[in-house]
Amino acid sequence: MIEDLSIVLQEVDSLKAELATLRPLPPEALKKIADALEMEYTYESNRIEGNTLTLQETALVVNEGVTISGKSMREHLEAINHAQAIDFIKDIAQQKIEISERTIKEIHAIVLHGINRENAGRYRTVPVLITGSTHIPPQPYLIEKQMEDFILKFQQMEKEGIHPVIIAGYLHDELVRIHPFIDGNGRTCRLLMNLYLLLHGYILVTLKGDNDKKLQYYKALEKSHTEHEPNAFYLLVAAAEKEALQRYIQIIK
Repeated sequence: MIEDLSIVLQEVDSLKAELATLRPLPPEALKKIADALEMEYTYESNRIEGNTLTLQETALVVNEGVTISGKSMREHLEAINHAQAIDFIKDIAQQKIEISERTIKEIHAIVLHGINRENAGRYRTVPVLITGSTHIPPQPYLIEKQMEDFILKFQQMEKEGIHPVIIAGYLHDELVRIHPFIDGNGRTCRLLMNLYLLLHGYILVTLKGDNDKKLQYYKALEKSHTEHEPNAFYLLVAAAEKEALQRYIQIIK
C-alpha cells in the first residue's frame, strides 16, 4: 500500500511539473475549463451527500438561478452554497491565507448558509452517530481540544515536509473523524482538502458520488477511523489528484 502510494505521488509530481510547463494559459480558456470542472465538483460532492440534482440541473441552478420543479429548496441551496464555497477557497488560496480553525468555520458557514442558520459555522453541541459507520465521533465537550490538536498536528506535518497530497488527505480524514459540525461535515472536509491542494499548486480533486466510488470512499475512511490505517484513504486522494491532473492536461493540450 505504502509502495503504491509513493508511486502515485511520484506520478502526481511529474504531472504537476508538466502542467507548470503549459502555464500561463489564456485567461478565457482557463476560465471555461475551471467553470466546467468546478460545476462537476459541486455536483459530485453534493451527490455523495444524497442531493438528487443532475449535473445539468446543478449548472442551471448555480448559473441561471433556475428553480427545478420537484427538487427541494435545500437541494437548490446546497448547489448555490457549494459553488460559492469553491470561490471562497480559491480566494483564500490566492491570498495564501494560512489554514486555521477560523477558515474551517468560515467554509462551513457558507456550506450551510440559509439551510441551518443556527449551526452554520459553529461546532456541534450534541453527540452524533454516523449512519453505516462503527466509528463514534467525539463527544461535544472534546471537540475544541481535538480541533486544536488537529491544527497542531497539521502544522507539524508541514514542518516535517510531508507530501502536500498526504497532508490534504489528512485534513479531510481527521476532520471527518472529529465530525465537529452537526451537518455539512463531508462537504466542508472535501473543500478543506481542496483548499490545501490549491495552496500548493495542485488542482481541485473531485471525489465521485456514484455508488461504487462512494462505497470505496466510505470504506477507506472507515478503515482509517476504526483501524487507524489512513493509507488507503491517502491513496484514494492521490489517485484522484493524479486523474484530475491527467484530465486537465489533456483538455489543455
